[in-house]
Amino acid sequence: MAITNTSYAEITTFLLVGMPGLEHAHIWISIPICSMYLIAILGNCTIIFIIKTEPSLHEPMYYFLSLLSLSDLGLSLSSLPTMLRIFLFNAPEISANACFAQEFFIHGFTALESSILLIMSFDRFLAIHNPLRYSSILTSVRVAQIGMVFSFKSILLVLPFPFTLRSLRYCKKSQLSHSYCLHQDVMKLSCSDNRIDIIYGFFGALCLMVDFMFIVVSYILILKTVLGIASQKEQLKALNTCVSHICTVVIFYLPIINLAIVHRFGQHVSPLINVLMANVLLLVPPLMNPIVYCVKTRQIRVRVVAKLCQKQI
Repeated sequence: MAITNTSYAEITTFLLVGMPGLEHAHIWISIPICSMYLIAILGNCTIIFIIKTEPSLHEPMYYFLSLLSLSDLGLSLSSLPTMLRIFLFNAPEISANACFAQEFFIHGFTALESSILLIMSFDRFLAIHNPLRYSSILTSVRVAQIGMVFSFKSILLVLPFPFTLRSLRYCKKSQLSHSYCLHQDVMKLSCSDNRIDIIYGFFGALCLMVDFMFIVVSYILILKTVLGIASQKEQLKALNTCVSHICTVVIFYLPIINLAIVHRFGQHVSPLINVLMANVLLLVPPLMNPIVYCVKTRQIRVRVVAKLCQKQI
């Protein structure tokens, strides 16, 4: 007699989650979520448009800012489809291949944003430490080369993720713990040996932390340079050019660190808290970065206001 063990049937579809315990309110929760996505997409498109159309903003700092806005757009668009399916249409299912593709783009744009924040910290250090040679060192060609190198590095870093996940077998559980697919979340569902995924996932997280450590080192050097300036007014002026970037770094890395701690040590944390923190990770940075740069960077703010007034006229 043939015995079929259905518990070991291979899983080809995963289930995402919305807000645990608040499924009845998903349609109402979709309103602020869709609003945040809309503001994030419009805000980042505005930043890119302003920098592209204003010749006076064709400088390294603003080129890097446009790269940051592009990575924010990518991050928003990567998670948007599953978020809309869950909260608007109550459709949490996602095929395995679509899940692997989504986690590739989410991790790829996250790695790219981390790299761009590192480049921007170096840009600020160079502008403060050696302002006379700043323009000659960071030419438009060199900025483009740096952007291409770090984009390529980000792709290479996350390229193995979908392939290593696809090589695993999923036969017991299909319920993920977020509203989108993450590498560390998917590999936990595997019923085969996932040691390679664990090691490479740790390596990927380590790369983000290395970026963060180099950003900290850059700001230590910036602080050392600023303290060497005799005039207090010039010290404040130099530090003020870094405020937007510091805010962006905090907005980006704080949710990542919090989510990593929850994944590692928060086994007894409420699933709702887990989902909220994961959603903050992808919703808040793309939403806040354009706002921070519009508020704190006068050159961007003035030109955004001028464009708005021009349209009204």
